[in-house]
Amino acid sequence: MIKEINFTKMHALGNDYIVINETDETVIPEESKNDVCAEISQRRFNVGADGVVFACKSDKADVRFRIFNSDGSEAEMCGNGIRCLAKYVYDKNIVKKEVMQIETMEDVKEARLTVEDDEVISIEIDMGKGYFKPEEIPAIAPSGNVDEFIDEEIDVEGEKIRMSSVSVGNPHAVCFTDINIDDIDLDFYGPRIETHEAFPEKVNVHFVNIVSPEEINILTWERGAGFTYACGTGTTSCVLLGYKMGLLNEKVHAHLSGGDLDITISDFTDYLTATMKGAAVSVYEASMNVEL
Repeated sequence: MIKEINFTKMHALGNDYIVINETDETVIPEESKNDVCAEISQRRFNVGADGVVFACKSDKADVRFRIFNSDGSEAEMCGNGIRCLAKYVYDKNIVKKEVMQIETMEDVKEARLTVEDDEVISIEIDMGKGYFKPEEIPAIAPSGNVDEFIDEEIDVEGEKIRMSSVSVGNPHAVCFTDINIDDIDLDFYGPRIETHEAFPEKVNVHFVNIVSPEEINILTWERGAGFTYACGTGTTSCVLLGYKMGLLNEKVHAHLSGGDLDITISDFTDYLTATMKGAAVSVYEASMNVEL
């Protein structure tokens, strides 16, 4: 069966999404979502995107956020995607609030919109707690440490690479390196670390150059999508880990391939939380035919 659906193409720092409104009705049946999302995300053969975002009805928040990667797999959370969703529901009058609650697979996030003349300029997201215990990520520390996965040495085809890992609703592995990230062969290291045995549910991969305790450069390989211009949860994870390791301060300006994000850490002694602030852009609206 062929069905025509409406969508909005959006991006946040070059991380681009096909956004579909399912707050009133199911547009793509649940049993077809994985395959359809993979199909329409194909660049050159379809609309093309890093993933598909659905705005859904929520029983415990203003709106529910769902995101599917370009390979069709559903992700728990995405910082850039959720900023797009916040702007989308505001612009579409679905949730006309400058402070809104967004349900994710993990929990409810608060989004604070900066609006001028009814235009959303930036969105700050409460990213919640960082989870460092390997079982919470999930990850398996090569050293056997069950309390954290920090500065662990993993083997990548005979090369030893020091990685640290955290979850902010989805798993991330971070390598702080003195090697210029422009010189890193991401197509080699990205998929091999993503699927490494240390990360049983795969992992998002980031290489970080520290410019100063308040500034970093990031190169990202996203689980299920490959190279991406920006990753909001990834940037948050890099700063959380950098702060925990004593490398970064509470406020960090991060440069990604697609633009910049600002991360602020709050230290509650027993746990760390973070907020992320950045922009989101609506590119165009259109309709397409999908086969269900």
